[in-house]
Amino acid sequence: MQFPPPAAFLALCAWSLFETGHAARARLNPLFLSSSPSVGLSFTSVSLASADWFLQSEHSLTRYLASHGKSPSPRLDHRLTKGPLFTSEQQQQQHCSLASLPVSSSNIMYPKFNNVGPAAFLVGALTLTQVVTATPFSPPRQKNIGTSDDSAAASSSSPQAASNQERRDAVKQAFQISWDGYYKYAFPHDSLRPVTNAYEDDRNGWGASAIDAFSTAIVMRNWPVINQILAYVPQIDFTRTSSEISLFETTIRYLGGLLSAYDLLTTPPLYANAKAADPDVHLNSTSSQTATDAILAQAIRLADALSVAFDTPSGIPDNNLIFDPVTGPKRTGSQTNGIATIGTLVLEWTRLSDITGNSTYAQLAQRAESFLLNPQPSAIAEPFPGLLGTNVNITSGLFVDSSGGWGGGTDSFYEYLIKMYLYDPDRFGLYRDRWILAADSSIQYVASHPTTRPDLTFLGGWKGPRGNTTLRFSSGHLDCFDGGNFILGGLTLSNKKYLDFGLELVKSCAETYSATATGIGPELFSWQDSRTPLNATNNRGPPSAEQKAFYEKNGFWITNEQYVLRPEVIESMYYAWRATKDEKYREWAWAAFKAINATTRAGSGYSSVANVNKVGGGSKTDFQESFWFAEVLKYCWLIFQDEDDPWQVKADQTNEFVYNTECHPIRLAKGHETQPSSSSSSSDWGYGSADERKNNEQQPRGRPGVWKHGDDGSWSDRREKRFAGPRYA
Repeated sequence: MQFPPPAAFLALCAWSLFETGHAARARLNPLFLSSSPSVGLSFTSVSLASADWFLQSEHSLTRYLASHGKSPSPRLDHRLTKGPLFTSEQQQQQHCSLASLPVSSSNIMYPKFNNVGPAAFLVGALTLTQVVTATPFSPPRQKNIGTSDDSAAASSSSPQAASNQERRDAVKQAFQISWDGYYKYAFPHDSLRPVTNAYEDDRNGWGASAIDAFSTAIVMRNWPVINQILAYVPQIDFTRTSSEISLFETTIRYLGGLLSAYDLLTTPPLYANAKAADPDVHLNSTSSQTATDAILAQAIRLADALSVAFDTPSGIPDNNLIFDPVTGPKRTGSQTNGIATIGTLVLEWTRLSDITGNSTYAQLAQRAESFLLNPQPSAIAEPFPGLLGTNVNITSGLFVDSSGGWGGGTDSFYEYLIKMYLYDPDRFGLYRDRWILAADSSIQYVASHPTTRPDLTFLGGWKGPRGNTTLRFSSGHLDCFDGGNFILGGLTLSNKKYLDFGLELVKSCAETYSATATGIGPELFSWQDSRTPLNATNNRGPPSAEQKAFYEKNGFWITNEQYVLRPEVIESMYYAWRATKDEKYREWAWAAFKAINATTRAGSGYSSVANVNKVGGGSKTDFQESFWFAEVLKYCWLIFQDEDDPWQVKADQTNEFVYNTECHPIRLAKGHETQPSSSSSSSDWGYGSADERKNNEQQPRGRPGVWKHGDDGSWSDRREKRFAGPRYA
């Protein structure tokens, strides 16, 4: 198609009115225009201050000009600090002559500046479209998102689409901006406050952002940052902190980050290949062996200090610890612990045992996990087969409630079940069995479709003991990891049912992004279930007229508008891409990254925002989470990486790594994915050899055995009453 001449003239000639002094201060507002019935011009909110990374790619524009017999434009300074973009009237006119050039998509991204000239709102329309907009999928949502229609559009090889190399460069620059701000204003503290250029020790003051950034810097092969972190790791004193310690958070961020760096740096070709390609590449150590030894030594020191958490009557850890400088580490005396904070230790602690040969670490975590693999009392602990309550008594090992879901407090317990089986199928067959139970029950009993958008599928929550369980039709950003977990389960077990269901969840969570003003999904949202009476107490409608209108269009209404730099939606898009190689998932992730980059860029880094459904995200909350480094930026990098690095998820069952819940890649027990041996049993649960497992089973733990379908005669009655109608099979 052709640009309508009036629109093209405004879009391109507006360059002559643009001066970077205005642009650097401008925030962009959304605006939708249609200059003719056949052309819709839409965009996502961005700021040039936050979008400076894509202006490096002005070579896309020059290549386009050259291919149409035009002279290239002058080189643009990507920091927008050197005055007007055009230095002569001739250059301005030359860009305006692009009015008749073809454009591959009817969706054109363009900004509107506040307090600038009347034509300046169209500044950069063509360059933004060519360099940043890759496909028609860009907020606001297209009607065909997630269908075969947008798959064809997404796979377009238009020369105007940003290449994967350009996208990786954009992600890498976002990482560098984030790291530079952190290193200048916050290091070696935990987190950056980018608006005020301050810091916060929210994770015990051990440099959480540095350790969370470690594995991301390695997969990006960012050797200067790797060396900065390597120099810091030996200096951390994991025995001292003035704040209370979370065993869960410390395990997934610090212990997981250190073990991942060790595994990645000892991956044989990584450092050697980098050194061969660039002789200037080096590690800040006398040798790579010395560097990795220092990392492992710190992981051991940390685990030794944390191990006091497991000193309880049952072996279920106290999640909250205090490292007293006089008496040493001690528990706070918590009475209960949750299934996520119990069940998201086993990968990291088992890996530490496998590396060191000291089985103690694995035994501690696996003993605690055993109470979740055989939850008691069953009627309270397991409302649906494989789906559990949340809290467990630390003394008795018994569940104290029946409320659960796939969200915060429970999520990563289910995540680690299938990941432990992938890690070592010979030892963790029971984990596989329990994941299958949870997955099947989620599909059969919990999957829900909104009344206004029955094409969407979400997993809600549940409350109440078996036989008297009600569902909760709400979810959130944290829950949206579920699509990726089902996809991984489908790949690991060669089961298309789980893969297909996971893809449905991915599509639905992607819709939460495309529905908002910023193109970012909210922290929490709700809906009305299409198979539950609308007057039921657990199925009320939107509480306000505004939310009702939003729900009618989008299939959910927002109950918490924040975005705190969470990764889960992009995480699931990554798994979908690796499983299917369908380009639409890359396009969805690119649209999400652009929206996040545009909305959260602030000061010396990136900040959480208060309202995703307000242009610009509302107020900045002045906090850059450490998992922004570990997860969001790593998943974005990996999904646009064409090289099949060993840490990538593999659809052909040749995996070498599995990701912990903080997106730190952990090497599989045997270094590569294997099938279970003929001698393995689903009841095997312990560390190491058969003799070691036998010794482990002599330790106190939950009764052996798993729930089988049909054990309870009332179960089928409950299914028929609540879940009549077609379900996923």
